[in-house]
Amino acid sequence: MHGWIIQPFKLSEGYVLQLNSKQVASVSTLTAIGAVARIVLAEFAMSSPQPLYGVLVKVGLSETLAFIDGFVYGPAIGFLTGFLIIVISDMFVLPGPWTPYIAAIIGSVGIFAGITRRLISEPTVKKLVACAVVFTLASELLQNTWVAVFFNVSIIVTIITGIPSLVTALANNVVLLPTVGLRVIKHLQDRDLQR
Repeated sequence: MHGWIIQPFKLSEGYVLQLNSKQVASVSTLTAIGAVARIVLAEFAMSSPQPLYGVLVKVGLSETLAFIDGFVYGPAIGFLTGFLIIVISDMFVLPGPWTPYIAAIIGSVGIFAGITRRLISEPTVKKLVACAVVFTLASELLQNTWVAVFFNVSIIVTIITGIPSLVTALANNVVLLPTVGLRVIKHLQDRDLQR
């Protein structure tokens, strides 16, 4: 009888991403939760009046979940979680040329979280609020820059028209990361200590 052999995921020559069972479970679970939440919210947003669409699509868990996995398991795992949430949910909602770029931007939140873990080993509400503000502003700036470049529009116009979605994303992340995010981070860290 042959057993299953799990090959490591080779990112580039000389760098291999090896995931243990806890990391695979976390990436899978958080990706599934994030993708389903994003699909449901996007479907609701598409049936709403046009001005609300840009605001409603910013409500969700994508950045918070990418941050959680990045903080607990490191930048590569955080990037993978954020990237997969966007790619998988876009396959069911509205894939387009923006999908890989937005996925990379949300994945970068996971990288930020992994780096942040090295700076603040013990997460607190205040520290996570500060992190949420920083990564949301950076994420929105990158997304607006991509829109400006792709659609050949002024970055200033893109930023101004994106203010409602910025405010929504900021409120969403500032509420979710220090509440739900903090609990999940502590749960995952405690579970790792028990083993």
